[in-house]
Amino acid sequence: MAFGRLERARAPNPMSDINMTPLIDVMLVLLVIFIITAPLMSSSLRLDLPKAEGARSSEAPKFISLAIDAQGKLFLAEQPVTLDQLREQAERTAGRDPGTEVQLRADTNVPYGRVAELIGLLQQAGLSRIGFITAGAAAASAPQ
Repeated sequence: MAFGRLERARAPNPMSDINMTPLIDVMLVLLVIFIITAPLMSSSLRLDLPKAEGARSSEAPKFISLAIDAQGKLFLAEQPVTLDQLREQAERTAGRDPGTEVQLRADTNVPYGRVAELIGLLQQAGLSRIGFITAGAAAASAPQ
């Protein structure tokens, strides 16, 4: 035939590579879903723990109570003490039981440096367990 060619156009070769774009899109969507739901899953854990009567410890935790008022005066077990007396008492207590806890109550007007000095003194004496006693949120917001 003279009007046109009878040749057929060759079809494109089949693609032998995997198209990664849809896989990456799916992985990013899954990543966003996990980022959003992960905090929800950890806080939604509800446990109903078994109740058991255990033997009560016969020993109460050992502690000494130390307080600092707004003027910087020290009170050990509600009794006024000097810095030297506190050092001696702390060394004696650490000698008996170095695991004794010091429960420290400091007025809000006491400078931080003063509290840091006391902590250093107690640690040098051998007492390393120091707990800070604070007022609860309800007591802090109550009118005075």
